[in-house]
Amino acid sequence: MLRRVWSLVIKEFIHLRNDWWLPAFMLIGGASELLLVGWATSRPITNLPLMVLDHNRTAQSRQLVIALENTGTFQAPQQVSNMGTIEDALNRGKINAAVVIPPDYSQQMVSPNGQPTVFVILNGAESTPAEASLRAMQGVAQDIGQQIVVQRLGLNPNEFAGFDPSLRVWFNEALSEALYTTPAELGLMLEFTVLLFAALAFSRERELGTLEQLLVMPFSSMEIILGKSLPVIIVGFTDFLLMLAMVHFAFGVPVRGSLLLLMILAFGYLLVELGKGLVISVISHSQHQAFLLVLLVGMGDFMFTGYAAPVEGMPQALQWFANLVPAHHWLTILRAILLKGAGLDVLWPHVAALAALGLVIGIFSLRFVRGALD
Repeated sequence: MLRRVWSLVIKEFIHLRNDWWLPAFMLIGGASELLLVGWATSRPITNLPLMVLDHNRTAQSRQLVIALENTGTFQAPQQVSNMGTIEDALNRGKINAAVVIPPDYSQQMVSPNGQPTVFVILNGAESTPAEASLRAMQGVAQDIGQQIVVQRLGLNPNEFAGFDPSLRVWFNEALSEALYTTPAELGLMLEFTVLLFAALAFSRERELGTLEQLLVMPFSSMEIILGKSLPVIIVGFTDFLLMLAMVHFAFGVPVRGSLLLLMILAFGYLLVELGKGLVISVISHSQHQAFLLVLLVGMGDFMFTGYAAPVEGMPQALQWFANLVPAHHWLTILRAILLKGAGLDVLWPHVAALAALGLVIGIFSLRFVRGALD
């Protein structure tokens, strides 16, 4: 049996050598995706285009403009003379924010009872730059508001103190976006890679017209499944190790937990996705159809991983459904081991859920695929 399975494994690797684009896509495509996502998210948002319509044109309004520029979030603000220019720039997507300073801004600033206000417009069509712009605007407004309070109360600025919480961040001290996105991308790329490779196992044979030849050879259905699965496991696990090394050395994502535990659980998760991919491969009539089914299943899983939106913020029914998605537990385990250094004493509920889902999916896929081959 081992010799027959090994001959099938060799046959699969010969297929991969002839269709070199598939392993190249699996090994290089996932690593390239991680590289681009990590590079994009590891840099703070800076140099956003900003327009200022200053109806006041005094020292106070210039101080406001300088304070906005000093935040580092915006480029040197572009001064405009009318509201139409701002509206046109927003419609064309040339700016992310605009500030309109009213004519009485300086008078309101120096008046004992004045209420200085400015009109801020954000380009909500691009939510991430809009949120960064909003945080910068709020920071400047808070500083100016504190200066006004100190001035009107006649206090010494050095002696003025307000409520200041003592903040300590665990696990991601710099609040780096890369330490959140790159582990999540790593987990999702492993899922898509294994699903796609496994989904093409039998659909490629059917499309090439060689599936019937394979079935009439002296191989049992279990031997065929093992021969098709081992190359997926080897290439998929190699891809995982490559991507793990990239996020660690290129973007400084720590591995605070047990590396051995992470590799064992990654191997188990790989088997879970392998079972799903083999079912897709058997029911697909072509490689194109298999690819589309992989996208459908992968994007469905993506919505419940907690990457795009926190699972805790979803309706209760969707939170229950998320517990049936293996990728949800896998991403939780991956982040906890890498960033928190968690072990089985903390992760056992997710490990148990992943093992239970893997057992159900594995038994179903094995029976389904063997039945289809027989």
